[in-house]
Amino acid sequence: MAAEIDRERVRDSFHRQAADYDSHAVVQGRVIEKVVGLLQAERVAPVRLLDIGAGTGRLLARLTELYPEMDAVGVDLAPGMCATAADNLAGRRVQVMPADAEALPFEAESFDVVVSTSTYQWLPCLDRAFAEARRVLATGGIFCFALFGERTLFELRDSYRSVLQGAFDRTHSFFSCAEVLEALERAGFSGARVSSELEVELHPDVPELLRSLKKIGAGSTAPASGKGLAERRVMLDMMRSYREHFGGEEGIPATYDVVYGVVRKSG
Repeated sequence: MAAEIDRERVRDSFHRQAADYDSHAVVQGRVIEKVVGLLQAERVAPVRLLDIGAGTGRLLARLTELYPEMDAVGVDLAPGMCATAADNLAGRRVQVMPADAEALPFEAESFDVVVSTSTYQWLPCLDRAFAEARRVLATGGIFCFALFGERTLFELRDSYRSVLQGAFDRTHSFFSCAEVLEALERAGFSGARVSSELEVELHPDVPELLRSLKKIGAGSTAPASGKGLAERRVMLDMMRSYREHFGGEEGIPATYDVVYGVVRKSG
């Protein structure tokens, strides 16, 4: 189950990091390619497509190459991401606008394909967002998405918890495959295919991992680094625990548990 999330903090974090995002979002790039493959496997020919949480527009760029005749819309909570995406997608049949995944500004059945990558994990609850995706999707249309699941960054979370010893935990937690499937069903979808895959990134050390997370706007997945002596001690102890339990000759691993979903809207 996801922890309580400060949506304004998430929006502001991604807004600030929009310019640097693509150069650091390596796993997110691989996730995009996987979602493109899943969509191609459905043998669809999108006429009007919506990308929820479009970020810098990388997924839309790939899809407009594959389906140049379609009209596409990208939405993102962060204005900085929307501005970057609009620049990256200039000259293509794409409209980009700021919008909330839980309150999409479109009429019912406006799109025949709805996609999303690396977005839904930032929501406190999936139900409303999935219901919105279903509402704007035409009957017979495809909803294809990916989000980060429950084992994402478990090394960081476990290392931090090991030094907190029951104190307040500020690390972000993520949805399980079962929770994703249940949320889809509550939203009115049926027959969804949900699976997960692990992606592992190696970093030279824990500080470099934390810097990388901040560069992709995901600083809220990590503990806040306060300036007090007690806070600094917790951070140093966490980094030592991370190295001792998970480190190796090649550096320290950071695991991403990617949950993929594909479902067609039935009548």
